Amino acid sequence: MVLSPKKKLNTTTTNICKGGFARCYEMTDLANNKMYAVKVIPQSRVSKPHQREKITNEIELHKSLQHKHVVKFSHHFEDQDNIYIFLELCSRKSLAHIWKARHTLTDPEVRYYLKQIISALKYLHNKGILHRDLKLGNFFVNENMDLRLGDFGLAAKLETVEQRKKTICGTPNYLAPEVLNRQGHGTESDVWSLGCVMYTLLCGNPPFETLDLKETYKCIKEVRYSLPQSLTPSAQKLISAVLQKDPSDRLTLDQILAHEYFTKSFTPEKLPPSSCVMVPELNPPSPAKKFFTKMAKSLFGKKSKAVEKTPCEEKDDISKLVSGMVKHSIGRQMSYKTMGGNEATSPTVQLASSGPLDTPAEEESRKSASRSFKGTVASSTDASRNPPCLSKTKPFIWVTKWVDYSNKYGFGYQLSNQNVGVLFNEGTHLSLCDQRRTVRYCLTNNKHFSFPVDALPEKLQNQKHIVDLMANYMEQNLMEGGDVNCEDQPPPSSSPLLLQWIKTDHALVMLFDNRTIQVNFYTDHTKIILCKTSDSSYLLTHISKERVSYSYPLNVLSKWGCSSELRQRLHYVVQLLQHYTNA
Repeated sequence: MVLSPKKKLNTTTTNICKGGFARCYEMTDLANNKMYAVKVIPQSRVSKPHQREKITNEIELHKSLQHKHVVKFSHHFEDQDNIYIFLELCSRKSLAHIWKARHTLTDPEVRYYLKQIISALKYLHNKGILHRDLKLGNFFVNENMDLRLGDFGLAAKLETVEQRKKTICGTPNYLAPEVLNRQGHGTESDVWSLGCVMYTLLCGNPPFETLDLKETYKCIKEVRYSLPQSLTPSAQKLISAVLQKDPSDRLTLDQILAHEYFTKSFTPEKLPPSSCVMVPELNPPSPAKKFFTKMAKSLFGKKSKAVEKTPCEEKDDISKLVSGMVKHSIGRQMSYKTMGGNEATSPTVQLASSGPLDTPAEEESRKSASRSFKGTVASSTDASRNPPCLSKTKPFIWVTKWVDYSNKYGFGYQLSNQNVGVLFNEGTHLSLCDQRRTVRYCLTNNKHFSFPVDALPEKLQNQKHIVDLMANYMEQNLMEGGDVNCEDQPPPSSSPLLLQWIKTDHALVMLFDNRTIQVNFYTDHTKIILCKTSDSSYLLTHISKERVSYSYPLNVLSKWGCSSELRQRLHYVVQLLQHYTNA
């Protein structure tokens, strides 16, 4: 609890983030229930005159700013312990959080954010203010997905070249060459940082990032970086035109907006909140999208009209959530900057197929499965223990090992049939099947290629090498995720398509095209796997922290209920999907 000089009581709810100089909390003014992001600076950090002056300057500068893409300053006060700066709360956090969840963004999304950043920068520069610390963590996103530029701790008034301070300040990966050469900051230095931001969002890492800070600085001074071929030509041209060594050679903010990257391509007016964690649907309908939408509707049912929910209607939520997850996956698949891979479930299946999917028998089978699935959580009640599990289950495929190397290459995983695959950051997928005798390469949703391992094209050798490295790492360092007792193991030629994966603070979620959802909990290594078996029934498998699996037909759980521990897991899965589908 914090009491202001005007006797207003504020309650602290959440520690949002921690910086080098202060902490930021989410606080609620109990007088009007208004929520703020509050920067809390200990008095011990401003005990020296120059430290106090720095905070005073930041407050006075921020108070003077009023722009739709700048974090709003509300008020400030201090007590004997801290200084409190009350700012606009941006509930979607920052671009750093979005980048961490997504790894890369699509070109339309990058244009959406860059236009707002440029609007804020033009406002600052017109007022003679330099930000001097442009980075993903200082671009905040509010509830409506509007961007706000914040953190003016390093901001300064624009001076003439002769009067500029020569200190090196800012975030290393985003510093301009002239700053490192102690020539001072100018508006062009902010433009350089903007180019680094664009590169990071599109490529997944800053352009000059190395393991050694001195080497990073050397790369910056020499403007030594690479442009991935996955970037569109217009994106490559714009980045090159911004990351120029001579500040006078860089594009201005107006010239950036006039570049073909913006003028000849689509920029969305608004992004959906789900884009914080998954690729949004910004593409026109496609055969693949129609297929998955049709599949989702037939399996999970159409969305019902909005009504007031009761606990018994939780079954409808699950149907909508999983259907939404499948729907959002299409946008991820159809994007160049996708994180999902595309692998055929079998040699005869084409994901973009528009063949006869709706025979009466198949339709009734899907409807029957849908009814069973939707009723499970809602119908089940708390029981003192779980019902008897199956001694043997129908065969199904699940992820036994995984490794997240998406900061450089992609997401690797091993399936229960020993097939190994990697979803590469640029959207392609390569897997080793049939006891590593066959290589499957998926370029797009409807372009799948299979090669004998000794006849792999030269251009795929590098990707196969990365898959081999991840496979060897998992084999040598990771344990199997659990022991699932199936009647027969699925054939090694059978592999479902991993549509997407999402990491939260507590769990990893994987969604497959064969309607399997797997959730791995980090803390105790338990897992929930929901899948459709070969006889079209639905099965829920719970792998305990002892790595023992317990499988239950959904209709059994619906009838007899389950333990509070398992039910809590299921509730978490529902809430997690709710957050990422309807956020």
